[in-house]
Amino acid sequence: MREIGSGNVKLEIEDRRAEVRLNRPEKRNAMNEALLTDLRTALEEVEADDDVRAMLLLGEGPVFCAGMDLEMMRERGEGDSAEMETSLDDVTHFIDDMSVPSVAGIRGAAVAGAFELVLPVDFRVIDSEANYGLLEVNLGVFPSGGATQRLPRMVGLSKAKELVLTGELIDPEEAADCDLVHEVVDDADDVEARAREWADNLAGNAPLGMKHAREMLNSALDMPLSEGLELEAARGQQLVDTDDYTEGFTARLEGREPEFEGK
Repeated sequence: MREIGSGNVKLEIEDRRAEVRLNRPEKRNAMNEALLTDLRTALEEVEADDDVRAMLLLGEGPVFCAGMDLEMMRERGEGDSAEMETSLDDVTHFIDDMSVPSVAGIRGAAVAGAFELVLPVDFRVIDSEANYGLLEVNLGVFPSGGATQRLPRMVGLSKAKELVLTGELIDPEEAADCDLVHEVVDDADDVEARAREWADNLAGNAPLGMKHAREMLNSALDMPLSEGLELEAARGQQLVDTDDYTEGFTARLEGREPEFEGK
């Protein structure tokens, strides 16, 4: 695993799986501009690699991420720092638009900005004792890294208001019940291994099929049903002429695992 940029993020690409790891363990991986810049660089490298079929987002040490760096945020409030060149919005929008599916392995905590960081990730695996939720209203602000827009689409407006306006943490099991996370793991030490299994399972699927399906799912609530169905049918027809389409059905008929090439 190699360091990216100033070393606040590490990246490893192996077996068609990219592992992106936040790397400020001494600060509980709190996000400052340097980390966000390194993270954006790592994500861009993952997106540019045609061999990558799934991405895994992790944190170095026992805590996935404690949110935004509080010292940095205070300095911004005092006017002592310039506008950030790379923001949390830049990163989450990029994750939204990536062509490969993603999995986050959450140990220890993912609060405030870290909670928002993993919202656009496709699958979230969390340890049963992790701190998870939005704290911003207790800090004089509100979650403006995507939570007020993504949460209502994910859990409904009423639950989104509860999470945002109370500033209280949500128990991981409750988060699973309302589809905020996809799996709760009892032992924090097993979170990364389980998240890696999710990523490896995704990496075995047809990359073009996942790319088109992910795009359609992410845009489903932003268009009328009739328009979505029409676009879905057109996208599906496009894949009929690909090598992966032929390989998928041929492999199933021959009783073997398919070897998709993404073309």
